[in-house]
Amino acid sequence: MTKFKVVLTKETWPAAMERIEQHCEVKCWKEAEPIPRTVLLEWLKDAEGLFSTGDVKVDEDLLSNAPQLRVVAQSSVGYDNIDIDACTRREIPFGNTPGVLVETTADLTFTLLLSAARRIHECWDFVKSGNWASNNNIPYGVDLFGKTLGIVGMGDIGCAVARRAKACGLNIIYYNRTRRMDDHVLEARYVDFRDLLHESDFIITLVPLSNQSRGMFGAEEFAQMKSSAYFINAARGSIVNTEALYEALKSKQIAYAALDVTDPEPLAGDHPLLSLPNILITPHVGSATYETRNRMAHLAVDNLLAGLGRLALPACVNPTVNYPK
Repeated sequence: MTKFKVVLTKETWPAAMERIEQHCEVKCWKEAEPIPRTVLLEWLKDAEGLFSTGDVKVDEDLLSNAPQLRVVAQSSVGYDNIDIDACTRREIPFGNTPGVLVETTADLTFTLLLSAARRIHECWDFVKSGNWASNNNIPYGVDLFGKTLGIVGMGDIGCAVARRAKACGLNIIYYNRTRRMDDHVLEARYVDFRDLLHESDFIITLVPLSNQSRGMFGAEEFAQMKSSAYFINAARGSIVNTEALYEALKSKQIAYAALDVTDPEPLAGDHPLLSLPNILITPHVGSATYETRNRMAHLAVDNLLAGLGRLALPACVNPTVNYPK
């Protein structure tokens, strides 16, 4: 039986990889650095499927070099690296991995909030450095109970965070493009974006990156927050103006920031943000658990194999060109 020709921009999890290799002739980039664009374009000349982990830009130029391409599958929920319109024009369905990472990402997001509020990593550094001679100089945090949490982007992950916040006694307000009809279940109050900035003790942003959300948090927005506000970004780095965030933290215009995503990403070891005492940064680990990454990989394989067989993708971002046609 003739196998489908597939390009992988990076190795995926073993069980998912085995499924691909059962049905496909695979070209897989196995080096630590991202696949060079020239190599990728050469490999795609006769490829019928592309499996990405979000580390390459899929645009008109790439697609024009892949005339046999039937499907693009990516092991992530975000797809700001994908030109969906270009895929649609060429009738190529694109599949992502929504749903399977909701609870895991909500765990990480709320962990950032808790760790920042109670200064967990500063406490660890305090102990590790041998300063725990007495309790006089311990790092002090702030309470969550009774405070106001503002969630920007009340999608599935935002709702999962809200459930966790409710258990901790936080008052929840949120801003979304449209009001959720089920917000009474979450005991969350819909407010204007500016009101959220003014009222919140903690602000979590979970909006997807788009032309509208890029740079959503800049100098003007930080200036409208409380000086005691904690800002948490677990969405995309480019939603925040990094220079404005640095100035807001340095001048103590806001109290603290906790980030799982940055702009640029990865962040260089000598970046000015890392010199500040009031910030916590993790290396984009929102979905990084063994269970979730495996589920993501298998859903991406489901999308890939369905598209190769001209069957409907289980999770298709551009459904107007989803199979069958």
